[in-house]
Parts: sequence; C-alpha cells; structure tokens
Amino acid sequence: MRNVRLLIEYEGTHYAGWQWQKNVSTIQETLSKAIGHVVQEPIKIYGASRTDAGVHALGQVANFKTVSYIPSERLPHAINFYLPHDITVKEARDVTESFHAQYDAKSKVYRYTLLNDWIRTSLQRNFCHVCGFQLDIDKMIAAAKSLIGTHDFTSFTTNAWCEKHRIRTVKMADVKKEEKYVSFTIEADGFLYNMVRTMVGTLIEVGRGKIMVEGIKDIINAKNRKVAGPTAPARGLCLIEVKYENDQERPLRIE
Repeated sequence: MRNVRLLIEYEGTHYAGWQWQKNVSTIQETLSKAIGHVVQEPIKIYGASRTDAGVHALGQVANFKTVSYIPSERLPHAINFYLPHDITVKEARDVTESFHAQYDAKSKVYRYTLLNDWIRTSLQRNFCHVCGFQLDIDKMIAAAKSLIGTHDFTSFTTNAWCEKHRIRTVKMADVKKEEKYVSFTIEADGFLYNMVRTMVGTLIEVGRGKIMVEGIKDIINAKNRKVAGPTAPARGLCLIEVKYENDQERPLRIE
C-alpha cells in the first residue's frame, strides 16, 4: 500500500469548503472522485486544513493511500484531467506510510488580502475583501504583534462551544501594504473556526481607530467573542503553506 502526498491549489468560491458534506460540492469530494477515476479504486483523502466555504488555497497538502502502480510524477496530470479548472494538483510524491497531512502538520500559513479602496475590483473580486475605510497601517502592524505567542483565542472564534481546546501558538503575524492592497499573513500551529478572519476584522477596527492598539491584549484576555471585531468575508483568505518537521514531507515548491 502506497501513501501519496499531494500539493493542491484551488479557488474556493464555488465550494462549501474542504470537508465532504451532503448535498453540496466540496474540495474533498471533488478530489476524491477524480483520484478514484485515476487509480480505479475508492480512496480516502486527508487534508492538512479544513478550509471553510469560499476560502482559497495555494499550498494545501493532502494524502491518500492506494495500491495503484501509477508513478507519482504522472499522477498530477492524470488527476487534473478529471478535475474542474478551479482545483489543481500541483505535485504528487510517495511518502512514508505513517505520514498524515493533518496530524503531522507543525504549522500553517494563511494570508488575508484587503483592497483598501472605495472602488471595487472586478478581476480580483473573489480573492480580496474591499474595505473603503481609511486605515492606519502602522497601528495595524503594532496591534498584530500582540497576537504572537501562545494564547487562549476564544475571543477570535465564532464556534467556541465546539472547540474543547482553544489555546494556539501564533508564530508570526505580519501586516503589509503594497499600493492599495493590504495583506495580513499569519503562521500558527493551528487555527480555531474563523480565527484568522476574526483577527482581520479586529485589525481593520484598529486601523479605523475603533479599537486601540493596546486593546488587542484586552480582547485576548477577555476570552469573549463579543469584544473582538467582525468576521471578515471568506473570499480574502488563502492557505499559503503547510509546514512539517520532516523536510522530506514538505511541498517542494509553492508557485
């Protein structure tokens, strides 16, 4: 039995998220069916991150087991033949039998993109949130630093009652502005439901002057969703990379 690791990118606009659900189209279901056509057997595919409806991925990692003898270098082209154009397998490789895309992940990197303009965008409409308010980027940068570290992030999840353990370690939280686009990049050992999007909504409020820079620490300590900012729309969020301790299990490249 082989264990195959995939590097996948997708536009999540027309899907109800990663995880298989009844009566709706998901990334996991679409991939499973495409792979099944290729290897001629039913397979179970495990993703590193269960991205929500409308969320995109540049570096999603998944794995599946198969008895097929098709060389891994031929699998991307074969699988892509059965996939719609908004999902693409970028790479496939054989990995150790024990490798699990979700449980072996050490950290994940997400990026949220804002278009800070009153005028909407047509070409990028599915990949960014248009925010017309004047934002103080320096304050947002300073506030983001308070998110770094090991904290109980209950205030930043919209589904706290379903999360038994809400402590996560944020390794990096970076805000940058290039022309009219503002990006928020965050790396953590794991994320709660809507955690990144709620952080973005809170940082926008900081940029607008509605929340003080030092107020981020108070929001974290409050462990109360009501004190944080709104949850930003899904379309601006993208899974950039999944990191593993063993470099041989990590994606070779992110394009």
